[in-house]
Amino acid sequence: MTSTETSSSDQRVARIQAVIRAEETQLRSRYPWLRHQDSIGLAILVFALSGMVASAWAGLTGWIPVWLSIPLVAVFASLTHELEHDLIHWMYFRRRPWVHHLMMALVWAARPSTINPWLRRHLHFHHHKHSGTESDIEERAITNGERWGLLRLLMTADAGVSVLARAVRAKAWRSRWRHIWRAALAYFPLGWIHWGAWWMFLAYHGANAAATLMGGVVSWPEWVISAQPALTALVVAWIGPNVLRSFCLHLVSSNMHYYGDIEPGNLLQQCQVLRGWWWWPAHLFCFNFGGTHAIHHFVVGQPFYLRQWLARPAQNVMREMGVRFDDLASLQRANRWRPTDAPLLGQASPR
Repeated sequence: MTSTETSSSDQRVARIQAVIRAEETQLRSRYPWLRHQDSIGLAILVFALSGMVASAWAGLTGWIPVWLSIPLVAVFASLTHELEHDLIHWMYFRRRPWVHHLMMALVWAARPSTINPWLRRHLHFHHHKHSGTESDIEERAITNGERWGLLRLLMTADAGVSVLARAVRAKAWRSRWRHIWRAALAYFPLGWIHWGAWWMFLAYHGANAAATLMGGVVSWPEWVISAQPALTALVVAWIGPNVLRSFCLHLVSSNMHYYGDIEPGNLLQQCQVLRGWWWWPAHLFCFNFGGTHAIHHFVVGQPFYLRQWLARPAQNVMREMGVRFDDLASLQRANRWRPTDAPLLGQASPR
């Protein structure tokens, strides 16, 4: 970038930040209860966990059908993701660490498909410093920068597939095993339980379906059959909702962040805003992440509920200053910023 272009970019970023902060100041002055940020965060956590438990119980006892209970649990779980993100930035109970860390543990337990949030804190801070680069492991791990195809779809849906696919690409065996070992540590222990149970559930029902199609029956050991009611209950109440939630979040997050050819530190190029109606089925299970996360890149220290509240004026000024909205062509470019010399759908993306 030339010095003139850098100055122009800095001025536009400053304008966006000024509008967002002014909107926040106005909201806080109008609603004094917003000063109780710790209490608000804790109340949202209690509400989210209560909603997850109630929805799961209703599905397991037959009060509502399972096809309704699983997405309901996922919607409440999406609140705990937003809380975890705020907690990573120390927005709640900074002066009472024991409450802060208890909240961290609870939001992790609510979302066992994720990595250890204390480890994620380091990855997330690195993401803010190096967004869109190859070292941005937080976004790369959820497929940011991958070419679109069946493999990326599977990697988006399943953390294990993502870990293995990235390990296979490593040039040396030592690098492959280091990648697998680090991922295993990051997901221990809740991720092991979550994904292990999910794979067992899929294997059991997949094998039965295949055998039925071929006119046969699988002779399972008695202990496998007796474990199925408990496993099914786990899938309905805890695992299935998080598979749905994490898929939607990863789909949105990996495609709203640009990768590979953005100017280092240029906030205008790090994210786009996903606001089209076609994103709302996914947004339902990740709390409108694609519509509001770009705001966080400009002003880091706002709790998620404030970002939702001031989203419209923030989006208006971001559009005016050149932030992209619903750049669907970036999906064909493997999330590259520039449209030239970019891979088409199904072609290998440059590394």
